[in-house]
Amino acid sequence: MNRREFATRSVAAAAGAALFPRPAYSAGPGSAMQVPGAQSESLTSAARFPDGFLWGTATASYQNEGAWKEDGKGESIWDRFVHTPGKVRGAVTGDVACDQYHLYAQDIAMAKRLNQRSQRFSISWPRIQPTGVGAPNMKGLDHYSRFVDTLLASGIRPWCTMYHWDLPQALEDRGGWPNRDLANYFADYAGILAKHLGDRITVWAPFNMPWAIAFMGYAAGAAPPCRTSFGDFLKAAHTLGLAQGQAHRAVKAASSKATVGSAYEMAPAYPRTDSDDDRAAAARYHAMNNVFFLEAAMKGRYPRAFVGEPPLEQMGFRPGDEKLLYAPLDWIGFHYYTRRVVSDASKEQFLGGGIFSGTEIESNSPGGRDPYTRFRAAMPTEGPLTDAGLEVWPRGIYDLVMQISKEYNHPIIEITESGCGYLDSPDEHDRVPDARRIQWYRDVLAELSRAIADGARVRAYHAWTLLDNFQWAEGYTERYGLIYTDFRSQKRTVKDSGLWYGRVAASNRLNV
Repeated sequence: MNRREFATRSVAAAAGAALFPRPAYSAGPGSAMQVPGAQSESLTSAARFPDGFLWGTATASYQNEGAWKEDGKGESIWDRFVHTPGKVRGAVTGDVACDQYHLYAQDIAMAKRLNQRSQRFSISWPRIQPTGVGAPNMKGLDHYSRFVDTLLASGIRPWCTMYHWDLPQALEDRGGWPNRDLANYFADYAGILAKHLGDRITVWAPFNMPWAIAFMGYAAGAAPPCRTSFGDFLKAAHTLGLAQGQAHRAVKAASSKATVGSAYEMAPAYPRTDSDDDRAAAARYHAMNNVFFLEAAMKGRYPRAFVGEPPLEQMGFRPGDEKLLYAPLDWIGFHYYTRRVVSDASKEQFLGGGIFSGTEIESNSPGGRDPYTRFRAAMPTEGPLTDAGLEVWPRGIYDLVMQISKEYNHPIIEITESGCGYLDSPDEHDRVPDARRIQWYRDVLAELSRAIADGARVRAYHAWTLLDNFQWAEGYTERYGLIYTDFRSQKRTVKDSGLWYGRVAASNRLNV
């Protein structure tokens, strides 16, 4: 397929990126879109989850493990970042974090007591290949082998993300994700994991949040390697798309038991007004931020995320790449936290890129976020905010699940991350009464139950996260866990929300 044919097919995909009919953001007072939780009591009472539904939690290697240079582990880009003065709030690091590298057995035992049946975790690439290439480090593989065996002995499904942001620094030194060679390096790494662990792990995803890997690291400079080049972002995105497909094939070749899915970040995109321009901008947001890599895997092409022709040359697209991108997923996994309201900027003069923060709030810069997508995306404050600054908008998970179900012919779906940050701490009775977190989960899960009742094939929900952990550039100033972590003593205390979530997992009901 040549570039023009590729672009033409991408235009056809744009229809699938448009939101299904719904009120615009400017809908009148009292609309369902503007009253979060208005139906929460009735929805909660009616909520039921099917027999066999998989309740779990999600974690990540760098955020939990610590042991940053033990047993032959190489340096990652996050190791380099946190040891650079001024990069992390409070000047802290993930050198120890939750010390889960040593304490994983007790953490898995706590998950079992909370009736968890699935654990999404990630493997640290520099623990397996310290420089990102070459023979595997057997001490690293042995650690994850013991980790998986402990999960299985506890009746918990091991769910592996192969990459959750901790790129070997040696590969960044070779150019990082804009270097197309990383697609093959990553495929080699994926094959090693499947060869050594694929007899026990059957659920795999190549990347956590590939759009964020590319955009936050190479365009916005908000995460390592902190580059600010939109051209680097485009190249990185294409390398990640190729790596996704190559890893899919490598895992399938090494393990006959493997199923491969995804762990994409997604946020439902609502047009700011009901104008055609704003609706088209919301469709571009959905195409770029939500389904860019999903479309690549399922159809071997990128969706119409751009104004005008897709910048294939800038991405480094080569003839035949559509065959490398194509790797249909066995199921689709995505995260849910909050929503976005999107407006068009395509008719303005572009005067520079927007600003991207940890909460994904973008600036109102002239011409939109970048010269290609030309939209503005904002997180509104119509609903209450969590302590981490994200708007509470339960209805969004229903809209997002139903949209993906409609666009991709009702696939099996797993919610791979979903949660809220609140700073509740133990009281004098060593109890953590975090009622706001319980209410957040209750309202979001009620909407998820409604989506299942309306035909969505959702089989699992993974709360973010099991333990309070290292929250990237925010350090230890945000707490998302169902279990409170005292980072000085490493004492774990199950929060009220964790106890509640455990009862939900045992009963498949929310009124517990």
